[in-house]
Amino acid sequence: MTDTNQDQPGTLHGVRVLSLALNLPGPAALMRCRRMGAHCTKLEAPPPPGGRSSDPMGAYNPKAYAVMHEGVDLVLADLKSPDGQATLHALLAQTDVLITSFRPAASARLGVDWASLQPRHPQLSLVEIVGAPGERADEPGHDLTYLAEAGLVTGLDLPPTLYADMAGSVMASEAVLQALLRRAVSGRGARIEVALSSAAHYLALPRSWGLTQSNGTVGGAHAGYRVYACADGRVAIAALEPHFAQRLCLAVGVPGAETPAAALALMFRSATHHAVAAYMQGCTRAELDQLATAQDIPLHTLPLEEGDE
Repeated sequence: MTDTNQDQPGTLHGVRVLSLALNLPGPAALMRCRRMGAHCTKLEAPPPPGGRSSDPMGAYNPKAYAVMHEGVDLVLADLKSPDGQATLHALLAQTDVLITSFRPAASARLGVDWASLQPRHPQLSLVEIVGAPGERADEPGHDLTYLAEAGLVTGLDLPPTLYADMAGSVMASEAVLQALLRRAVSGRGARIEVALSSAAHYLALPRSWGLTQSNGTVGGAHAGYRVYACADGRVAIAALEPHFAQRLCLAVGVPGAETPAAALALMFRSATHHAVAAYMQGCTRAELDQLATAQDIPLHTLPLEEGDE
Protein backbone atom coordinates (compact mmCIF):
# COMPACT_ATOMS: atom_id res chain seq x y z
CA MET A 1 0.00 0.00 0.00
CA THR A 2 1.30 3.45 -0.89
CA ASP A 3 1.87 5.81 2.01
CA THR A 4 -0.07 8.85 0.81
CA ASN A 5 1.47 10.97 3.57
CA GLN A 6 4.71 10.83 1.63
CA ASP A 7 3.04 12.80 -1.18
CA GLN A 8 1.77 15.63 1.05
CA PRO A 9 3.83 18.75 1.85
CA GLY A 10 4.72 18.69 5.54
CA THR A 11 4.83 21.34 8.21
CA LEU A 12 8.35 22.37 7.17
CA HIS A 13 7.82 22.22 3.42
CA GLY A 14 10.07 24.83 1.83
CA VAL A 15 12.29 25.20 4.92
CA ARG A 16 16.00 24.47 4.49
CA VAL A 17 17.84 22.94 7.44
CA LEU A 18 21.61 22.41 7.55
CA SER A 19 23.22 20.22 10.19
CA LEU A 20 26.80 19.93 11.35
CA ALA A 21 25.77 17.70 14.27
CA LEU A 22 27.26 14.25 14.82
CA ASN A 23 26.40 11.06 16.71
CA LEU A 24 22.70 10.71 17.64
CA PRO A 25 20.76 13.78 18.87
CA GLY A 26 21.54 16.09 15.93
CA PRO A 27 21.04 13.52 13.15
CA ALA A 28 17.83 12.30 14.84
CA ALA A 29 16.58 15.90 14.98
CA LEU A 30 17.45 16.31 11.30
CA MET A 31 15.53 13.11 10.55
CA ARG A 32 12.47 14.57 12.29
CA CYS A 33 12.79 17.79 10.31
CA ARG A 34 13.00 15.85 7.07
CA ARG A 35 9.90 13.87 8.00
CA MET A 36 8.14 17.19 8.56
CA GLY A 37 8.96 18.15 4.99
CA ALA A 38 12.14 20.22 5.35
CA HIS A 39 14.92 20.13 2.78
CA CYS A 40 17.78 18.77 4.90
CA THR A 41 21.51 18.89 4.28
CA LYS A 42 24.32 17.44 6.40
CA LEU A 43 27.84 18.82 6.14
CA GLU A 44 30.52 16.38 7.26
CA ALA A 45 34.29 16.37 7.13
CA PRO A 46 35.69 13.92 4.57
CA PRO A 47 35.95 10.42 6.07
CA PRO A 48 39.35 9.12 7.17
CA PRO A 49 41.16 6.74 4.79
CA GLY A 50 39.18 3.53 4.61
CA GLY A 51 36.39 4.96 6.74
CA ARG A 52 32.71 5.25 5.88
CA SER A 53 32.02 8.56 7.54
CA SER A 54 33.62 11.15 9.79
CA ASP A 55 30.47 10.91 11.94
CA PRO A 56 31.22 8.31 14.65
CA MET A 57 27.70 6.90 14.23
CA GLY A 58 28.60 5.89 10.69
CA ALA A 59 31.38 3.73 12.10
CA TYR A 60 29.81 2.07 15.13
CA ASN A 61 26.27 1.67 13.81
CA PRO A 62 25.93 2.07 10.03
CA LYS A 63 22.26 1.01 10.22
CA ALA A 64 21.34 3.86 12.55
CA TYR A 65 23.38 6.29 10.47
CA ALA A 66 21.61 5.20 7.28
CA VAL A 67 18.13 5.54 8.81
CA MET A 68 18.78 9.00 10.20
CA HIS A 69 20.32 10.29 6.96
CA GLU A 70 17.84 8.83 4.51
CA GLY A 71 16.75 11.60 2.15
CA VAL A 72 19.39 14.00 3.51
CA ASP A 73 21.82 15.68 1.12
CA LEU A 74 25.38 14.95 2.23
CA VAL A 75 28.11 17.52 1.56
CA LEU A 76 31.75 16.80 2.43
CA ALA A 77 33.89 19.74 3.52
CA ASP A 78 36.64 20.35 6.05
CA LEU A 79 35.56 23.34 8.15
CA LYS A 80 39.17 23.82 9.27
CA SER A 81 40.15 24.76 5.70
CA PRO A 82 39.37 27.92 3.69
CA ASP A 83 37.61 25.85 1.02
CA GLY A 84 35.49 24.17 3.68
CA GLN A 85 34.52 27.52 5.17
CA ALA A 86 33.58 28.79 1.71
CA THR A 87 31.37 25.73 1.18
CA LEU A 88 29.77 26.23 4.59
CA HIS A 89 28.88 29.87 4.02
CA ALA A 90 27.55 29.18 0.54
CA LEU A 91 25.16 26.69 2.13
CA LEU A 92 24.31 29.03 5.00
CA ALA A 93 23.27 31.73 2.56
CA GLN A 94 20.41 29.40 1.52
CA THR A 95 19.69 27.96 4.98
CA ASP A 96 16.87 28.80 7.38
CA VAL A 97 18.10 26.87 10.43
CA LEU A 98 21.53 25.50 11.30
CA ILE A 99 21.87 22.63 13.80
CA THR A 100 25.17 22.08 15.62
CA SER A 101 26.30 19.80 18.44
CA PHE A 102 29.77 21.11 19.22
CA ARG A 103 30.90 22.31 22.58
CA PRO A 104 30.95 26.14 22.59
CA ALA A 105 34.74 26.35 22.43
CA ALA A 106 34.80 24.17 19.30
CA SER A 107 31.97 26.16 17.71
CA ALA A 108 33.94 29.37 18.22
CA ARG A 109 37.07 27.86 16.68
CA LEU A 110 35.10 26.77 13.61
CA GLY A 111 33.24 30.07 13.32
CA VAL A 112 29.80 28.51 13.75
CA ASP A 113 28.95 30.17 17.05
CA TRP A 114 26.16 32.76 17.20
CA ALA A 115 28.53 35.72 17.53
CA SER A 116 30.28 34.75 14.31
CA LEU A 117 27.23 33.75 12.28
CA GLN A 118 24.60 36.33 13.18
CA PRO A 119 26.24 39.43 11.61
CA ARG A 120 26.97 37.57 8.38
CA HIS A 121 23.64 35.72 8.13
CA PRO A 122 21.07 37.80 10.05
CA GLN A 123 18.07 35.69 8.97
CA LEU A 124 19.75 32.40 9.89
CA SER A 125 18.60 30.65 13.07
CA LEU A 126 20.91 28.46 15.13
CA VAL A 127 19.90 25.44 17.21
CA GLU A 128 22.83 24.47 19.41
CA ILE A 129 22.68 21.01 20.96
CA VAL A 130 24.95 20.92 24.01
CA GLY A 131 25.48 18.53 26.87
CA ALA A 132 24.63 20.83 29.74
CA PRO A 133 23.17 24.35 29.71
CA GLY A 134 24.84 27.71 30.02
CA GLU A 135 28.22 27.81 31.70
CA ARG A 136 28.36 24.00 31.86
CA ALA A 137 28.12 23.60 28.08
CA ASP A 138 31.84 22.83 27.69
CA GLU A 139 31.72 19.95 30.19
CA PRO A 140 32.17 16.47 28.66
CA GLY A 141 29.29 14.04 28.92
CA HIS A 142 26.98 11.61 27.14
CA ASP A 143 23.49 10.21 27.44
CA LEU A 144 24.41 7.91 30.34
CA THR A 145 25.96 10.64 32.48
CA TYR A 146 23.00 12.96 31.93
CA LEU A 147 20.55 10.22 32.88
CA ALA A 148 22.61 9.43 35.98
CA GLU A 149 22.58 13.09 36.99
CA ALA A 150 18.80 13.15 36.60
CA GLY A 151 18.34 10.07 38.80
CA LEU A 152 17.31 7.80 35.94
CA VAL A 153 20.08 5.20 36.31
CA THR A 154 19.18 2.58 38.91
CA GLY A 155 21.31 -0.41 39.74
CA LEU A 156 24.13 -1.50 37.43
CA ASP A 157 22.12 -2.15 34.26
CA LEU A 158 22.31 0.28 31.36
CA PRO A 159 19.04 2.00 30.40
CA PRO A 160 17.29 0.16 27.55
CA THR A 161 17.56 3.12 25.17
CA LEU A 162 19.27 6.50 24.85
CA TYR A 163 16.58 8.56 26.54
CA ALA A 164 18.45 11.87 26.87
CA ASP A 165 19.70 11.78 23.28
CA MET A 166 16.30 10.96 21.82
CA ALA A 167 14.44 13.45 24.02
CA GLY A 168 17.07 16.02 23.07
CA SER A 169 16.45 15.32 19.38
CA VAL A 170 12.74 15.98 19.87
CA MET A 171 13.52 19.21 21.70
CA ALA A 172 15.93 20.22 18.94
CA SER A 173 13.33 19.68 16.21
CA GLU A 174 10.88 21.62 18.38
CA ALA A 175 13.50 24.38 18.60
CA VAL A 176 13.62 24.52 14.79
CA LEU A 177 9.89 25.28 14.82
CA GLN A 178 10.33 27.85 17.59
CA ALA A 179 13.10 29.60 15.68
CA LEU A 180 10.98 29.84 12.54
CA LEU A 181 8.08 31.29 14.53
CA ARG A 182 10.37 33.88 16.13
CA ARG A 183 11.79 34.86 12.74
CA ALA A 184 8.28 35.26 11.35
CA VAL A 185 7.69 37.93 14.01
CA SER A 186 11.06 39.67 14.17
CA GLY A 187 12.41 39.10 10.66
CA ARG A 188 15.71 37.93 12.15
CA GLY A 189 17.14 34.58 13.07
CA ALA A 190 17.12 33.24 16.62
CA ARG A 191 19.57 31.21 18.69
CA ILE A 192 18.15 28.38 20.80
CA GLU A 193 20.22 26.13 23.05
CA VAL A 194 19.07 22.55 23.64
CA ALA A 195 20.84 20.82 26.54
CA LEU A 196 20.75 17.03 26.76
CA SER A 197 21.02 17.18 30.55
CA SER A 198 17.89 19.34 30.57
CA ALA A 199 16.16 16.75 28.39
CA ALA A 200 17.08 14.07 30.92
CA HIS A 201 15.76 16.17 33.81
CA TYR A 202 12.53 16.74 31.88
CA LEU A 203 12.10 12.99 31.45
CA ALA A 204 12.79 12.58 35.17
CA LEU A 205 9.96 14.86 36.28
CA PRO A 206 7.46 12.01 36.94
CA ARG A 207 10.08 10.38 39.17
CA SER A 208 10.75 13.63 41.03
CA TRP A 209 7.00 13.97 41.62
CA GLY A 210 6.94 10.49 43.16
CA LEU A 211 4.83 8.94 40.40
CA THR A 212 7.41 6.31 39.44
CA GLN A 213 8.99 5.77 42.85
CA SER A 214 8.36 2.30 44.33
CA ASN A 215 5.51 3.71 46.44
CA GLY A 216 4.06 5.70 43.54
CA THR A 217 0.93 4.84 41.60
CA VAL A 218 2.87 3.97 38.43
CA GLY A 219 5.99 2.82 40.26
CA GLY A 220 4.61 -0.45 41.60
CA ALA A 221 2.13 0.49 44.31
CA HIS A 222 -0.89 -0.03 42.01
CA ALA A 223 -1.45 -3.75 41.41
CA GLY A 224 -2.94 -3.02 37.99
CA TYR A 225 0.14 -1.16 36.75
CA ARG A 226 2.98 -3.65 36.89
CA VAL A 227 4.92 -6.28 34.98
CA TYR A 228 4.14 -9.84 36.10
CA ALA A 229 5.46 -13.25 35.22
CA CYS A 230 3.05 -15.47 33.30
CA ALA A 231 3.25 -19.16 32.42
CA ASP A 232 5.41 -18.66 29.34
CA GLY A 233 6.69 -15.09 29.59
CA ARG A 234 5.73 -11.75 31.08
CA VAL A 235 2.75 -9.43 30.96
CA ALA A 236 2.73 -5.65 31.28
CA ILE A 237 -0.60 -4.51 32.71
CA ALA A 238 -1.75 -0.88 32.68
CA ALA A 239 -5.22 -1.13 34.24
CA LEU A 240 -4.75 2.26 35.86
CA GLU A 241 -8.17 3.92 35.62
CA PRO A 242 -10.95 2.71 37.95
CA HIS A 243 -13.00 1.03 35.19
CA PHE A 244 -9.94 -0.89 33.99
CA ALA A 245 -9.07 -1.80 37.59
CA GLN A 246 -12.57 -3.19 38.08
CA ARG A 247 -12.34 -5.34 34.94
CA LEU A 248 -9.00 -6.71 36.11
CA CYS A 249 -10.36 -7.50 39.59
CA LEU A 250 -13.38 -9.29 38.13
CA ALA A 251 -11.18 -11.30 35.75
CA VAL A 252 -8.77 -12.29 38.51
CA GLY A 253 -11.50 -12.91 41.08
CA VAL A 254 -10.60 -10.23 43.61
CA PRO A 255 -13.64 -9.78 45.90
CA GLY A 256 -15.12 -6.41 46.72
CA ALA A 257 -14.79 -4.78 43.29
CA GLU A 258 -18.50 -4.03 42.90
CA THR A 259 -17.81 -0.51 41.62
CA PRO A 260 -14.87 1.09 39.80
CA ALA A 261 -14.11 3.23 42.87
CA ALA A 262 -14.03 0.16 45.11
CA ALA A 263 -11.76 -1.64 42.66
CA LEU A 264 -9.34 1.28 42.58
CA ALA A 265 -9.01 1.21 46.37
CA LEU A 266 -8.28 -2.53 46.21
CA MET A 267 -5.40 -1.96 43.82
CA PHE A 268 -3.17 -0.68 46.62
CA ARG A 269 -3.60 -3.69 48.91
CA SER A 270 -0.95 -6.41 49.16
CA ALA A 271 -3.62 -9.11 48.86
CA THR A 272 -4.60 -7.77 45.46
CA HIS A 273 -0.97 -7.77 44.34
CA HIS A 274 -0.63 -11.42 45.35
CA ALA A 275 -3.92 -12.37 43.68
CA VAL A 276 -3.03 -10.71 40.39
CA ALA A 277 0.48 -12.21 40.44
CA ALA A 278 -0.88 -15.73 41.07
CA TYR A 279 -3.49 -15.40 38.34
CA MET A 280 -0.97 -14.20 35.77
CA GLN A 281 1.47 -16.94 36.68
CA GLY A 282 -1.19 -19.49 35.80
CA CYS A 283 -1.99 -18.06 32.36
CA THR A 284 -0.18 -18.32 29.06
CA ARG A 285 0.53 -15.33 26.88
CA ALA A 286 -2.13 -16.47 24.42
CA GLU A 287 -4.73 -16.72 27.18
CA LEU A 288 -3.87 -13.26 28.46
CA ASP A 289 -4.04 -11.79 24.96
CA GLN A 290 -7.53 -13.27 24.64
CA LEU A 291 -8.48 -11.85 28.05
CA ALA A 292 -7.33 -8.39 27.01
CA THR A 293 -9.51 -8.49 23.91
CA ALA A 294 -12.56 -10.01 25.58
CA GLN A 295 -12.56 -7.79 28.68
CA ASP A 296 -11.00 -4.63 27.18
CA ILE A 297 -8.06 -4.62 29.61
CA PRO A 298 -4.88 -2.77 28.61
CA LEU A 299 -2.08 -5.32 28.75
CA HIS A 300 0.75 -6.49 26.53
CA THR A 301 2.45 -9.88 26.76
CA LEU A 302 6.21 -10.33 26.39
CA PRO A 303 8.70 -13.18 26.19
CA LEU A 304 10.76 -14.01 29.26
CA GLU A 305 13.44 -11.65 28.01
CA GLU A 306 13.25 -9.20 25.14
CA GLY A 307 14.63 -10.81 21.98
CA ASP A 308 13.89 -14.41 23.00
CA GLU A 309 11.36 -14.82 20.24
